[in-house]
Amino acid sequence: MNISTLIVEALRNLLSNKIRSLLTMLGIFIGVGAVIAMMSIGQGAQNSITEQMSTLGTRTLYLSPGNFTENVRNPQNLTNSDVSAIEALGVADIVAPTISQSYTISQSNGNTVNASVTGVIPDYLDLSNYEIEKGTNITQDHMDAKSMVVLIGSEISESLFSDTNSSVVGETIRISGQPYTVIGILKSKGSSNMGFSQDQVIFIPLTTAQNRLMTRQKNTVSRVSINVKTTVQIDKAQEQIETLIRDRHGIFEGNPSDFTIMNTQELLDTLNSILNTFVLFLGGVAGISLLVGGIGIMNIMLVTVTERTKEIGLRKALGAKNRDILAQFLVESSVLSLVGGILGILFGLGLASLIAYIATVSGTEIQASFNPLFILGSTLFSIAIGLFFGIYPANQAARLQPVIALRTE
Repeated sequence: MNISTLIVEALRNLLSNKIRSLLTMLGIFIGVGAVIAMMSIGQGAQNSITEQMSTLGTRTLYLSPGNFTENVRNPQNLTNSDVSAIEALGVADIVAPTISQSYTISQSNGNTVNASVTGVIPDYLDLSNYEIEKGTNITQDHMDAKSMVVLIGSEISESLFSDTNSSVVGETIRISGQPYTVIGILKSKGSSNMGFSQDQVIFIPLTTAQNRLMTRQKNTVSRVSINVKTTVQIDKAQEQIETLIRDRHGIFEGNPSDFTIMNTQELLDTLNSILNTFVLFLGGVAGISLLVGGIGIMNIMLVTVTERTKEIGLRKALGAKNRDILAQFLVESSVLSLVGGILGILFGLGLASLIAYIATVSGTEIQASFNPLFILGSTLFSIAIGLFFGIYPANQAARLQPVIALRTE
């Protein structure tokens, strides 16, 4: 028999037991669908993170107190003098320290919201890609006077004032009981790819935060964002800053740093590594369904061989060779697996689109990324599953003796 005849014969046999064939394909259907969906969503999330991180620029360093990988005895905080020392190196266009703490923010109409209040410098908005929707930015005059002024995100504006119109500018809100004048509303940025809202933010002048609000953290900072000059190699700048802070903190050679400094690419690599591991884990779990589906195919094909023992004996009596019987059952198992795989691919594409839609509606924008290699790989893998798990039943069928097979009731 040629391959086309075998395929037609396989389809005829499968259609003669529609319900059984559909149930057998279910494992392959679910497994392939789950793998396609997880891989597509994972790739889409990775692309979104890469795109979002790229907006921060590739020449930004982030300096934070504490060592994320090693235990350090008596770690020191980052201070204003550390920030001044970094500025004095001359390797950065912008050195933007910040300090943050969560508070309950209230308004005279009785509305309240819990949010993180961050002390910033005027250049911070440019470095973090925030724009002013209405009003004005924090200025150096506000910094010098330790002014009680505040920039609020669009979600904070909606929660406290029920709108984002220009009348909000000039209104007063209270942070820890202290009155602050709203001088500006930030343009909406939506949720980050990590699921955090970028619009539920409150910015006040750094000097105000350190001296009037977060007085226990006076002269300390939570993080320093450093935009390196284009004329300076970022690796060299990172090395110089690391050496500077180690010297200032009195850390001897060989001892771990009591701070962490990372660049945008390192952050991106870390996020991608975590995401890849997570996606591979989910793909592995989904792949178990393929294994179960393959075992189901082998089980059904063994049943099929038993049911069609007489047919096999008759074919052999009429001149069919072992290889013909072997090919017939291998093609049947492969067609069964392939059809399940194709349906699974369609299911996976639809599921990925649905997950992306739900995530976007929920405020975390993710676009499913449909890689043709995933689809091709899933198709080939489906065929391989059918061949692998069909070999044993096909061999059982091919080795039947014609006389014994014809006697079987």
